[in-house]
Parts: sequence; structure tokens; C-alpha cells
Amino acid sequence: MGGQRVDEMLDEGRFVDESGRTFRRDSPFTPQTFVFFHRDLPTETPVPAGIGILYSDERILVVDKPHFLSSIPRGRHVLESVVVRLRTQLGLPELTVAHRLDRVTAGVLLLTRERKWRRPYQEIFERREVVKKYRLVAPVVHDPAGEGVTATKSGWQVRSRIIKERGILQAREVPGVPNAVTDIALIGEHGGWGLYEASPRTGRTHQIRLHMQRLGAPIVNDPFYPVVLDTPVDDFTHPLQLQAWRMGFTDPVTGDPRAFTSRLRLAAWQ
Repeated sequence: MGGQRVDEMLDEGRFVDESGRTFRRDSPFTPQTFVFFHRDLPTETPVPAGIGILYSDERILVVDKPHFLSSIPRGRHVLESVVVRLRTQLGLPELTVAHRLDRVTAGVLLLTRERKWRRPYQEIFERREVVKKYRLVAPVVHDPAGEGVTATKSGWQVRSRIIKERGILQAREVPGVPNAVTDIALIGEHGGWGLYEASPRTGRTHQIRLHMQRLGAPIVNDPFYPVVLDTPVDDFTHPLQLQAWRMGFTDPVTGDPRAFTSRLRLAAWQ
């Protein structure tokens, strides 16, 4: 932000103190004063999909997040995020997510309606007490073999060590003690494509996407794996075929069992 833009924002009354009084160009300097302002927002192309409501009560809101919509306001995606959209649409200024889904992943997302409820629900994710199942479309494999891949009664278990470096788009697998475990099953196939169900036992960044790579079946329309694609941020034509399909947990406030299933359909499996 340049000096000229700062002057313009002062003229617009965009800088205020704790009591809401605006600063002018000639306002005197006062030590230990907090200054509040909203930065200029980038121009955002609206994501052409709505947010489905799966469940709502006085504490939580469970939604079907569409592909390409960010969970939280971040970087170039502020207005086009679940939190900002729903705060505005529902008049819930304290609405926030209890966990996150990647922008390119669709499916079940849990939010809390007020700040006081965020911690109890956030902690069940931190303690790995939430059972999550994902569905995805990828090439059919029947007998994958390789380091870290073990056959199970229903499919395979994939184990590896995953690291994610700040500023690097891709996570990667490295030698060492596994820190990522995913159970994967092929539950349908046609025309060489398979519908898979993935149940992560851990929560590493891009874990399912990397573990499908390890099986030799990269997820359809993955913009990061096996290579990073130069896809414009406003190109919504090829959604990653990965969906947070089902979530189950014991409610940390009431002790009741909860289960929510996405109503969305993966475009490559119609």
C-alpha cells in the first residue's frame, strides 16, 4: 500500500481508533494508540455454486462446501469464502469453522455459530475423535504394490511420511517413520475409472491426494499432483474429484452421536 493510497483511505475515513473515531491527515500522533482499518480487497470472481445447509442448531452449522470456495477468508479469497458468505447471508457475525477443507475439495464442513462454541468442537478434530470418509474418482487399480501399501480385507492401507514446507504448493513424501495413514477401498468402477472411499487415520496436508498417487491412481483433475498445473484462479471448469463425503462424532456438548453425509455428487461419477 503506497502513501497516496494511505492518504486516500484517510480521506475516506477508513482509519479509526478503538472507539470508532476516524483519523484525518492532520490528526496528531498519540503514542500507544491502536489504529484499525480494512485493507483493500482484491477483485474476486464469484464461485458459481451455492452452499448447501445440511444441519443447523443453536451451536453448530453443517454445510456442503462446493468446490473452489475457500473455507475461510485468506489471500485472494475473502468474499468468496464459506465464512464470509454465510456470515452475511445468515447474519451470524461470529460464525467460524471448526476445521478446514482445501479450497478445491467439496463436502461436509462444520462451523460454530458463536465464538464460545468454537473450542469444544475444534478440540474433537484436534484429538482425532471425528470419523471422516472421503469419496474420490481416479483410475481403477486392482493390485497396487509398493512400499507402504498393505492389502486389507476391504482394500489397502497406505502409510508414509509426509512433509509440507511453507511457500511450496506440493506436500511430499520422504523417508522416515510414517506420520500419515489412509485406508482406501475401491467401491465402484466403470470405463476404467473407479469410485474410491478413503478414510484418513491421520491429518497431514494433501494426505489422500499423495496416497492415491502412491497407489498409482491420481485423483481426477488434481491441480497439484503429479505436477502443479498453471490453472487460472477463476477457472471453475475442472473440479478436483475429491469430496468430504461423511463425518461422524460424539457431540462434545450434549454427548449425542452425530453423523452428516454430503448430498453433492462428483461430476466424474454421474
